[in-house]
Amino acid sequence: MIFPYLENLKKVKVVGLCALGLSGINLAIIMIMNVSVLGITLTSRSLFPLLSTIQTIQVADFLERLDVFFMMALVINGFFKIMIYFYAAVIGTATLFKIKFSSELSSTLGIVVLFVSMILASNIQEHIYEGTKGLLMSIHLCFQIVIPVLLLIIAFLKNNKHARM
Repeated sequence: MIFPYLENLKKVKVVGLCALGLSGINLAIIMIMNVSVLGITLTSRSLFPLLSTIQTIQVADFLERLDVFFMMALVINGFFKIMIYFYAAVIGTATLFKIKFSSELSSTLGIVVLFVSMILASNIQEHIYEGTKGLLMSIHLCFQIVIPVLLLIIAFLKNNKHARM
């Protein structure tokens, strides 16, 4: 949904692979740090192990309470992630229903997302349960296996049809 609006599509692959590699390195370093500070059992049981690691930082009674910065970064990153997903949903819905002005659709879709999010999970534990166990077979199976396989079959059939003509 976002790639058609980019000016230089050739750089997308390079930038994407670099971002993927740097994210993987960053996650590996953070996990090594978490296991080194907290241990394996506490790291595996903690919902946010990096927060627990940051809360243990105490340098000369001066550097303390750095968890505020972690929470600010978490909220800001969450905002941008939700904003990009929402933008893609609005553009995709506008394209699907052939709506010329997608800005009219954003408030309607925003209200729908708000109510669906409140209905599905009221807290983080419920959200994690629904994401890993509750909706695993119905939503994840559909979006990660069924729809991609159907799209692959349709693309294969369209390419065979165009090749014969």
